[in-house]
Amino acid sequence: MKIGIPKEIKPQESRVAVTPAGVKELTTQNHTVFVEENAGLLSSFSNDDYRQSGAIIVSTAAEVYNNSDMIVKVKEPLESEYAYIESRHTVFTYFHFAASQSLTAAMVNSGATCIAYETIQENNQLPLLIPMSEVAGRLATQQGAKYLEKTYGGAGVLLGGVPGTPPAKVLILGGGTAGTQAAWVAAGMGAQVYILDTNLKRLRYLKEVMPPNVSPLHANTLVIETLISQSHLIIGTVLIPGDKAPKLITKPMLKLMQPGTVLIDVAIDQGGCFETSVPTTHNDPIRIIDGIVHYAVTNMPGAVPQTSTLALTNATLPYVVQLARLGWHAACKQNEALRSGLTVVDGKLISSDIARLFQKKYTPLHQILDFESRQV
Repeated sequence: MKIGIPKEIKPQESRVAVTPAGVKELTTQNHTVFVEENAGLLSSFSNDDYRQSGAIIVSTAAEVYNNSDMIVKVKEPLESEYAYIESRHTVFTYFHFAASQSLTAAMVNSGATCIAYETIQENNQLPLLIPMSEVAGRLATQQGAKYLEKTYGGAGVLLGGVPGTPPAKVLILGGGTAGTQAAWVAAGMGAQVYILDTNLKRLRYLKEVMPPNVSPLHANTLVIETLISQSHLIIGTVLIPGDKAPKLITKPMLKLMQPGTVLIDVAIDQGGCFETSVPTTHNDPIRIIDGIVHYAVTNMPGAVPQTSTLALTNATLPYVVQLARLGWHAACKQNEALRSGLTVVDGKLISSDIARLFQKKYTPLHQILDFESRQV
């Protein structure tokens, strides 16, 4: 198969979809890999690194798409990339369709096959979301500590305090991967941490593994309203796979908070779990609304591309290899995890959640995969 790796163009996105080691795996199996010039530079991978792994370096994104059957990316295609995507393409990346009706429409209109990293499920887990959730969760606390500084409009509170002063209070909404990682870092910095979830089994687990300065609590409206009035840093990590994140903090609730409270919306890729969140970039990361600092960067792991690229490609490469070997149709029939990521095929929406969200026609998956004459 001919596989294309374009350079990411989302603002301040420094990751690359496949490392030179991954390219070597693919070329060893007789696949042809086209890499856009300097695609890996910000992740510390040079063009020569890719050449030595067997890649063909091309100078433009158009050449990558024109020469390739499958496109492997990190972030969703932006508007300027829509025209490159054709019905013959399989596109494998983070799409976060629920956050963008225009992206969904563009991919449906392209006729391409779209497989979303974020909805691939295996053993009741999201294996391609976990590594980036780990990075984003840890970064959330790191960034929150920074934006609590008065310089940025924060409350001027040191997360761990010092002897004789109280530590900051950190509230984490969601006890999944990102929330757990955020809690670990906040606890390690000495903060008083509250982590909320509705899953009692998960709360019991968190109680067992977290240090004494972390309190796992059952989430409900009263608890949230009480704790947001006391907290200096609030991190939202709630995720509903393939659907928009629930709005756990509304605009009127900002009035309950202390001036300079910092909100970090890790769920912004899925529309955000704070009503007042507005997607931002690493170059311009915060908005201050009613005296509350909002951080809602849509590609948080892009700030640490060396770590993020390695972590992501460790998880994605086995799926890329299978798609390249079998083609999307046979691979999805064989691999249940890949089937769960299949979202758009041949102008049809395969995700009932996305179809419902945007009031579009839904095509059941079995109608696609039972069509045996489909070209692989």
